[in-house]
Amino acid sequence: MFVAVPRETYPGEARVAIIPQAVSSLTKAGLTVAVEAGAGALSYHSDADYEAAGARIESDRAALLAHADVVLLVRGPGSDPKFPEKDLQAIKPGAALIAFLDPMDLATPLLSAARRGITLLSMELMPRITRAQSMDALSSMASIAGYKSVLLAADHAPTVFPMMMTAAGTLKPTRVFVLGAGVAGLQAIATAKRLGAVVEGYDIRAEVREQVESLGAKFVEIKVDVETAEGKGGYAAAQSKEFYERQQQLLGEHLATVDVIITTAAVPGRKAPILITEKMLAGLRPGTIIVDLAAERGGNCALTRPDQRVDVDGLHILGPMNVPAQVPVHASQMYARNISTFLLHLVKDSALRLDLEDEITRETLVARDGKIVHPRVLERMEKR
Repeated sequence: MFVAVPRETYPGEARVAIIPQAVSSLTKAGLTVAVEAGAGALSYHSDADYEAAGARIESDRAALLAHADVVLLVRGPGSDPKFPEKDLQAIKPGAALIAFLDPMDLATPLLSAARRGITLLSMELMPRITRAQSMDALSSMASIAGYKSVLLAADHAPTVFPMMMTAAGTLKPTRVFVLGAGVAGLQAIATAKRLGAVVEGYDIRAEVREQVESLGAKFVEIKVDVETAEGKGGYAAAQSKEFYERQQQLLGEHLATVDVIITTAAVPGRKAPILITEKMLAGLRPGTIIVDLAAERGGNCALTRPDQRVDVDGLHILGPMNVPAQVPVHASQMYARNISTFLLHLVKDSALRLDLEDEITRETLVARDGKIVHPRVLERMEKR
């Protein structure tokens, strides 16, 4: 079975789907691995590193894709809304493509790939079960994003994070508030604590209190009745308009006391909920930094602009995009482990076997034999 690892085409994407250290696990399973020349350059992996690990180097991208039985990418059609049509045409019908596909958005390249007969498996849809933990790329990338968000905040903040006792007096520690205690939020809390900040965390799921407090942060309670705290896959569930309005009112009162706000609330397949309104922004003190990790989904802050810093009334709102790509070495290392483990889960006797009785395979399979087959993606199509 021929496994192709092309160079990423998405602007600013510095990750690579497979690093040299992951090649041996695939070749030991009887797979032939070919990597496009320069695919690992932005994550500091040379072609020579791949060759030493047992991979072939292919300079002809079209030939690489044409021979592939499986294509491994970070951003596939869908996740990359401008995924090259010529790449889709090069991949033979029946070949499998495994990547982040953003399937709930139903981007044109995703549908084109499905109609062409390419078997599509989405890393976003990996079920959050014990057996699949080593394949959970969303959690891996969220962990990187949570870490990096704190460094971005510290870089832009007008205060130092730790308390400092100096000859010129004592400097109070920065107060950091993290909205959302999923993987990204918990990593943000842990990183801010390491830097010496006073940290608070909030989530509509009261059961995460223990995790927040175990990291040395204070769990903030906001008395709002929650309809359904947790949705499919362990994410916070979407709530009603009335819930968000009451939440915003109570949150606004608390956010006026902090220096840095990091927001992480995102619901897969939907626009991110607005947690910080313009009215709430008016109550924040000048110099407050907001890092909105939901910028790619529209943002949790009303004034967030993707990939921009917005300065308004002394506030600074950051909307970073594709944050894991800013840490390409470790992000690629984690993703390569996730996707190679997933591929080996699908391989039996050196061939791809899609066992739909298996929850991992069934939940990640988006398209097969020229049709979209995933129930939630089909439901999304019906609603459009």
